[in-house]
Amino acid sequence: METKATSITVETTVNAPVQKVWEYWNAPEHITQWCTATETWHTPKAENDLRIGGNFTTRMEAKDGSFGFDFGGVYDEVVPNELISYTMGDGRKTKIVFSADGDRTKITETFDAEAENPVDMQRAGWQAILDNFKQHTENN
Repeated sequence: METKATSITVETTVNAPVQKVWEYWNAPEHITQWCTATETWHTPKAENDLRIGGNFTTRMEAKDGSFGFDFGGVYDEVVPNELISYTMGDGRKTKIVFSADGDRTKITETFDAEAENPVDMQRAGWQAILDNFKQHTENN
């Protein structure tokens, strides 16, 4: 019997036009600047082949070297400035919607929860990364 994964949604509104938001979300040189949940972590490397069937990998590491992992997957759907969906390496799904509103862009990210950590912890971590994205994009 197959059970449906729990979905978690995080969102933010970035004070920037969707073209800039899209570029900063997808360009490896920007991903390495914002893709962390806490100040004690960093993202030393990111690769992104943004097309259906393309792969992405983001290396996340504790700054003290105590732990690190590659986060990655394969793109299922890409609609420039509007939508990205992908399947993570463990089979979970993520959908990101970019909603343009003049010089503001709402980002809604929905992902399948994993079974190892509490849902609230996962939501908080993904929201922190999204908040870092907002700050990076608005300040650059």
